Amino acid sequence: RIFLKQFSKLDQEIQTYFYKRLALFQQNKFHPLLDNHKLFGYHSGKRSINVTGDFRALFEEENGATIFKLIGTHHQLFGK
Repeated sequence: RIFLKQFSKLDQEIQTYFYKRLALFQQNKFHPLLDNHKLFGYHSGKRSINVTGDFRALFEEENGATIFKLIGTHHQLFGK
């Protein structure tokens, strides 16, 4: 899976931030710190949450399960 490959290449600090945000996500998917929002265009059908100021994790919900698909900087994921 692409997410796991991307995640394994991240600095330990970013991985730790992701785990903290994942715990928050599991408590409340729409906590304000996550900025959980729907994506459009190329990533249509996915949603994004903030991991750090610049890192995002993209996910889809399939059959009631949350599947993380991509993780990276805003620029890496969106080219902006």
